[in-house]
Amino acid sequence: MIALRKRLGDGALRDKKPRLVYPSYFAWAPIVMALWWGHSAYGLPHVIWSYRFDLVGAGDRWDFGARRYRECRYVGPHGGFVTDAPGGRCAWIIWRRASDAGDGR
Repeated sequence: MIALRKRLGDGALRDKKPRLVYPSYFAWAPIVMALWWGHSAYGLPHVIWSYRFDLVGAGDRWDFGARRYRECRYVGPHGGFVTDAPGGRCAWIIWRRASDAGDGR
């Protein structure tokens, strides 16, 4: 068996067996499991691409507070899709799973 030599404080050498398993070898495992769980539970991020809106009253077209959005278009790793705007607003980023891909209506 291979033995390593370790120098002690007084200068003497002693044999030390190599350690094959360190806790640091497994430190990355919880991070990978958390990423996998997050992907399974929430999916991947999709960003807003475009939207359609109506003006509330006689509002200015450039006044974002006077807009009531009707539909939101998103693109991301699972492709593009269109959803109805919940509450008249569009989120900038939403999370979708592959099973949710397609038209979101």
